[in-house]
Amino acid sequence: MTAQTTDVLVVGGAGVDTIVRVEALPVPFADSHVVPPIDTVVGHTGSGVALGCHRLGLATRFVDVIGDDHEGRMLLDRFAAEGLSFDHVVHESGTRRAVNLVDAGGRRMSFYDPRHPYDLSPDPALWRGALEQARHLHASIMPWTVAALEDATAAGVTTSTDLHDWDGHQPHHRPFAYAADLVFVSGSRLAGIEGDVVSDVLDRGRARLVVVMDGARGSRVTVRDGGSFAVPAIDIPGRPAVDSNGAGDAYVSAFLHSWLAGGDAHAAARSGTIAGAWACGTPGTHSSLIDPDELDRQLAARR
Repeated sequence: MTAQTTDVLVVGGAGVDTIVRVEALPVPFADSHVVPPIDTVVGHTGSGVALGCHRLGLATRFVDVIGDDHEGRMLLDRFAAEGLSFDHVVHESGTRRAVNLVDAGGRRMSFYDPRHPYDLSPDPALWRGALEQARHLHASIMPWTVAALEDATAAGVTTSTDLHDWDGHQPHHRPFAYAADLVFVSGSRLAGIEGDVVSDVLDRGRARLVVVMDGARGSRVTVRDGGSFAVPAIDIPGRPAVDSNGAGDAYVSAFLHSWLAGGDAHAAARSGTIAGAWACGTPGTHSSLIDPDELDRQLAARR
């Protein structure tokens, strides 16, 4: 790549998901349950944002730490097949993985195995060379990626992060919440405190906006000095929701696609909503990512 050719640099968050389908959540206690075929697929948040941005036509580069193991080779094979630029270093602790239970309505419960030592600190060369070519950096919430956010800000590169199911208190998430220009967070643990958490991020951090992604309840966007608005969830005709794995990552990637093209927060949130709904229409994490033509068709149908 030549200078300034990367639209989005994604840092951290590659992994593999094992998907187990169950009738309902929570699963009743029993010695065993018979389930449909269990699938193991490329998953996790960094993979989803990188693959989603790449599929939407953004020049995307992904960097991370993985293992020299079967799961690491799954990642390398998928990214190569997609044509996604992926730079990595290997750590002996292996590749991140998760076991995700998915019920008949597409809701999921994830059991996350981060693998790496919490104090892992890869050589900053992993991202610094790529950062010189980037317009925007998206950091997954691995502890070491805070340094990449700080480097991006110092270089004048815009940033984003996804706090996932933050409760507003867990200290691990705070450096990300306060360091990124665009902050995404799940609404799953914010009942009754959402307004306070959003205000805290805006008051103590540098965020230009905060997006609360809340599944079937839609999303809510608060823009610094620009007020708040809600975007309802949508159903895509002929494409019922069967698996919510990766929906938030699809939302983020389509939001960035619109935002980096000059769209405002309303346009970006509408794109994110459609991409998230589209991702729910097939089983498995990151198994069906929306492309630019389909996104345009879905947007046009709702204008």
